[in-house]
Amino acid sequence: MVKALLFDVDGTLAETEALHRRAFNEAFAAAGLPWRWTPQRYAELLRVAGGRERIAHFQSAYPHEAAGIVLDPDAIATIHRDKNVRYAQMLAQGALPLRPGVVRLAQEAAASGARVAIVTTTSPENVAALLAALWPDDAPPFAAIITAREAPQKKPDPQAYHVALARLDIAPSEAIAIEDTAHGAQAAAAAGIPVLVTESEYGKAPEYPGAFAVVDHLGEPDLPARWLRTPQGRGEGVVTWALLTRWAASAVPPTTA
Repeated sequence: MVKALLFDVDGTLAETEALHRRAFNEAFAAAGLPWRWTPQRYAELLRVAGGRERIAHFQSAYPHEAAGIVLDPDAIATIHRDKNVRYAQMLAQGALPLRPGVVRLAQEAAASGARVAIVTTTSPENVAALLAALWPDDAPPFAAIITAREAPQKKPDPQAYHVALARLDIAPSEAIAIEDTAHGAQAAAAAGIPVLVTESEYGKAPEYPGAFAVVDHLGEPDLPARWLRTPQGRGEGVVTWALLTRWAASAVPPTTA
């Protein structure tokens, strides 16, 4: 029996990455830096997990674009904090919606007796801002919220999922994870958790190791999802809790790490 539905945040609950990019660029400008991340560059930088880590990687990997500027860790942390404040303000202004099917699936899972949880390695501040702005009052409350505070090791490290399993006191086979990136899918699979990928704008990859199915979103009755790879082949429709648990049950259990 599946006892928990585990959601990633960025790209999974909402297409947040474009907003993150905008907040980064505003923070750079406010700090007097001549940096501007284009959508193409940001998509490449997303291969590096973590906002502070992303800034550090940018200035070392792209010195010409960084204008030869090398910030120390304290300066990077200051800019990242400002970026998070700006991101929260954008969310509060209603800058984006939740992805199709997220609330519906959470409600269906809760109605079946499963608990709903957040498992991410983003900052607790970013998670709190998104949930305050977007998670509706009639949606199920989260039984656990795992962030970078509880699990500092970034995905694809499975630490966040191990922490979630311990917090919920369940076995890996008793959960299903929803992710949007290859790193996220690897993290869940490495913890032994069946994982569905809902492709996102910035998270698309040729393959998603460990995922039992890949769809373009979860779908709504008036907005069917495209099934890109599932145990029953390609097609379209709504990913219901009953269908999701059936797909997960038919998948080969992932190898734990």
